[in-house]
Amino acid sequence: MSGLDPRETRSADAREADQVAQLKRQLTPDAAEQITSLADLAKLPVLRKSELSKAQAEHPPFGGIATKGITRLFQSPGPIYEPGGEGADWWRFASALRAANIGANDVIQNTFSYHFTPAGAMFESAAIAVGAQVFAAGPGQTELQVRAAHDLGVTAYAGTPDYLGAILAKADEMDVDLSRITKALVSGGPLFPAVRQGYADRGIACLQCYGTADVGHIAYETVADAPMIVDEGAIVEIVTPGTGDPVAPGEIGEVLVTPLNPDYPLVRFATGDLSAVVTGLSDCGRTNMRLAGWKGRADQATKIKGMFVRPEQVASLVGRHPEIARARIEVTHDGQRDQMLVKLETQATDETVFEAAIREVLKLNGAIQLVAPGSLPRDGVVIADLR
Repeated sequence: MSGLDPRETRSADAREADQVAQLKRQLTPDAAEQITSLADLAKLPVLRKSELSKAQAEHPPFGGIATKGITRLFQSPGPIYEPGGEGADWWRFASALRAANIGANDVIQNTFSYHFTPAGAMFESAAIAVGAQVFAAGPGQTELQVRAAHDLGVTAYAGTPDYLGAILAKADEMDVDLSRITKALVSGGPLFPAVRQGYADRGIACLQCYGTADVGHIAYETVADAPMIVDEGAIVEIVTPGTGDPVAPGEIGEVLVTPLNPDYPLVRFATGDLSAVVTGLSDCGRTNMRLAGWKGRADQATKIKGMFVRPEQVASLVGRHPEIARARIEVTHDGQRDQMLVKLETQATDETVFEAAIREVLKLNGAIQLVAPGSLPRDGVVIADLR
């Protein structure tokens, strides 16, 4: 365990007590009164990207969220505006770099974008925090990337999983030796096993991490192909898409993140990503929650018979009938028109009692199938487009 942040190896009780204390300091007084444990977060509303974008349009630039110490401003598609603050490692990616063994003896080629979005600044801030030197490359101009990597003695790469391969292929084409690169930390896209193995065959140990422009670092690998460990500065919940209701451990659901950042206190931010909690502890000695990695998108909005149906509507349908434990919509096409089947987990035996609510909430008619409690898949899918 040498070299680990002491927070990464603490007990679950000690972590929760510390996180609750930090959380309460960045909540409004009314919200803070409701929180005595992390489970109490479920009492607070979910913040979705669409809501944040709307709030920012009405109350620019950050939607009325109280900020402090903001030194940098960014824009992501939407548009959504994100702040950056003072101090080293403001977005908390240093833990991922340390896990990738990147530190004071490294020169890291940062190919994340420095234009509009904060990714470049995120990784640069973290690299400086761990003592590495940073070549602020950004993406593109691959031939120049190769020359610079060679001339500057680059030892580590940060960027999307595929772009490192493009740099190495161009180096081979140019007959330039980049064998000093032995470490890589990637994000922003899937790291396929064959890609990781290809890097390993060249002597490059490649790990991945997960974060967003809004909340910063969320989770990171410490061992290749192992579950990702949640960052100590983030509280992560896995909930049924379209709701704020936690799922059981191991079930797939939407990732909500509450970063412990009083400079920009987002609460229960819905990332739109699906994942699941992996039980047990990592072999690396870190004790925090583990995530199964990216399992798809939670925004399953689907156009049926010309109208969009969204997970929030499915959640509203379930909320109207306490006897419904879970719902799943399956969409098919019979060659002429869309067909909607609404599957309801319930002990009820008369589907007609749900017809009015389905028409009112979903704005569509559809077939209803009552299924036994526990029989629907726990895969995070509430609207399955089978067309």
